[in-house]
Amino acid sequence: MRYTVYVFMIAVLLVLAGSASAEQIVVQMNLISDQGSGASIGTVTLTDTPQGLTIAPVLSGLKPGNHGFHIHEKPECTAGLMNGKPAPGLAAGGHYDPASTGKHEGPVGNGHLGDLPFLKVGADGKATETVVAPRLKTGEVKGRSLMIHAGGDNYADVPEKLGGGGGRIACGVIK
Repeated sequence: MRYTVYVFMIAVLLVLAGSASAEQIVVQMNLISDQGSGASIGTVTLTDTPQGLTIAPVLSGLKPGNHGFHIHEKPECTAGLMNGKPAPGLAAGGHYDPASTGKHEGPVGNGHLGDLPFLKVGADGKATETVVAPRLKTGEVKGRSLMIHAGGDNYADVPEKLGGGGGRIACGVIK
C-alpha cells in the first residue's frame, strides 16, 4: 500500500513538473490601421504541448466569421507602404516561412509555418476557441508577430494569393 502511494505521488510530481516546463507566451492583440496600433481587443496565449503550439484566444470586438490567422516574420505591427500608400501591419512582413517554401498550404501542409488554423469569431464578436498549430513551438515564434486578417483563408494561393484573407486588421508582437 505504502509503495503505491509513493508511486502515485511521484507520478503526480512528474506531471506537474512537465506542465510547469511548457513554455507559455501571452500576446497582447490590438486593432491596427494605416495609422498604427489602436485599441486592445484582448490576448492570445501560446503554449507548447506535445501536439504542437496551442493557441488560446480571448478576443472581442471582431467581425463574426472565420478570419485568416498567421505568424508573420517580423516583431512589428506598424503600417508600411503599399503602392505608395500606408497599409495596416505591413511592417510585420510576410508569413513566417523559414524554409522559403513560397507555398500557402495551411497549418498541416508543407508550406509556410506561419499558417495557423482559422480564428473563429462568434456572432457576439468574441473569439475563444483554442486551436493547435502542429508544426510550431514557442521558440520558433518568439520575436515575430501574430496577425488577424479581415476575411477567411482557403489555405491556397488560388484564386487569390495567400488564401484571400484580405487586409490585416489586428496584430500582436510575440515577445
